[in-house]
Amino acid sequence: MNHYKPPYTLTSNIVLLTNEITEMITEVRAIKQEISAPILRKKNRVRSITGSLQIEGNTLSEEEVTAIIEGKRVLGSVREIEEVKGAIKAYEYIEHYDAQKLDDLLLAHKRMMGGILEHAGTFRSSNVGVYGKDGVSHVAPPPYRVPELMGELFEWLQKTKEHPLITSSVFHYEFEFIHPFSDGNGRIGRLWQSVILGSFRNIFYFVPIESVVKKHQKAYYEALEAAGSVGESTPFVEFMLQSIHQSVKEFLNEYKKSDPKSSLKSDQKIYELMRKDNRITINELALRLDMSTSGIKKMIAKLKTEGRVARVGSTKGGHWEIIDKDSAIP
Repeated sequence: MNHYKPPYTLTSNIVLLTNEITEMITEVRAIKQEISAPILRKKNRVRSITGSLQIEGNTLSEEEVTAIIEGKRVLGSVREIEEVKGAIKAYEYIEHYDAQKLDDLLLAHKRMMGGILEHAGTFRSSNVGVYGKDGVSHVAPPPYRVPELMGELFEWLQKTKEHPLITSSVFHYEFEFIHPFSDGNGRIGRLWQSVILGSFRNIFYFVPIESVVKKHQKAYYEALEAAGSVGESTPFVEFMLQSIHQSVKEFLNEYKKSDPKSSLKSDQKIYELMRKDNRITINELALRLDMSTSGIKKMIAKLKTEGRVARVGSTKGGHWEIIDKDSAIP
């Protein structure tokens, strides 16, 4: 098998977006302790499923998807309800798929489409065309080439040293270009991008990127067509990175709003965050609380004066010592 490398160009916009997203997710170490909150996870999982299915024409709402998850009856076509049930099954295992294993992707497709397709989890056996606003915008490779092309794509995924944010976007486009299944390619492509990203940083298992893509569905398809026109995935990679950037930003903003201690005064919020993570940095505190670093330093000075916290060690390698633990906020 040849060492295939998908064609794309690292533009300044791609590099900038990659750096900004990386900074956003690495500066919020404290979020790791609460990221698995059941309510937040469920809400964002529903958004992912609903967004991805609505891109494909499913009309069921987030409320109706939630009801199906909870085992309640919902009015809708048999196909739409089966699509939701299949997506629930596929996303339920999102943290357990091995992003680099083709067999796992096939298993995800079987879970996603098992209630709809007779041969779910197997490659297509006929020719397919992808339709755009002006008719057929892309004729996928013939079926006999699909196993070889998917093998090459996964070999590249296993060996590439590219940043996972870029890798996942390139993979997403190449997967859609190959169009390996008779149905369900779009939803599996979006799912697998999240699987690749989740193996990079756990936060991406809970960020509903699909929901943002749905909001910009027209631009999503235009990016796919633009990439096809230039013969490389660059336009699509840029679109997906913009979507990921917006998704992470919205996720962090919502997380801060959902913090149960959001009604506390600034110094009390800082105190609580230090109790949970005594190595949290001033920059992380500023991002979590949406404050300036100078404002954070002022509140820390107040806590020190009150004898509630002290700094042990250097600014970079030290930690916070909670002195007045008896006065912890309940």
